[in-house]
Amino acid sequence: MAKIVGVRTPLTKEAASVLRAGDVVSITGYIYTARDAAHKRLIGILEEGKGLPLDIRDQIIYYVGPAPAKPGYACGPAGPTTSYRMDPYTPALLERGLRGMIGKGLRSKEVIASMKKNRAVYFAAVGGAAAVIARSIKESEVIAYEDLGPEAIRRFYVEGFPAIVVIDSRGLNLYESEPPKYAK
Repeated sequence: MAKIVGVRTPLTKEAASVLRAGDVVSITGYIYTARDAAHKRLIGILEEGKGLPLDIRDQIIYYVGPAPAKPGYACGPAGPTTSYRMDPYTPALLERGLRGMIGKGLRSKEVIASMKKNRAVYFAAVGGAAAVIARSIKESEVIAYEDLGPEAIRRFYVEGFPAIVVIDSRGLNLYESEPPKYAK
């Protein structure tokens, strides 16, 4: 059985640097949510020379648009969205200190190069496990772009959020290293 590594936020450069591709992690602390529309707005703000609505230094962004919460829950099902849609925006955020991303699927060469340069990690959350993931979300607060509905930027407080390091800060990438093992 895989060892589970506890990760606490904020995720410092030092903490990100010790995580390795293949580590199964349990994340506790505050993380932020953002999808395509929010990323586009964030980059627009940066291009205008204005400040972001959140300090992303040493933070983790989860690519998710959660479903509405049922009574007694912080949020509804919250499964990961496909990450490559954020790739055009990600290097600029990594340059400003973003330390981790949670999503599903491949990342571009440009994003991986920026991750290595900025000592960041990419976690995968299991697609199809939205209801299970939601159980780890204890608080949810919209902090920007409420008009985007499910795609607004939220701050989640999570306890034991399950994920896997799929690309580490050295650029080791499970999407490249693992498929050849099963191609025979």
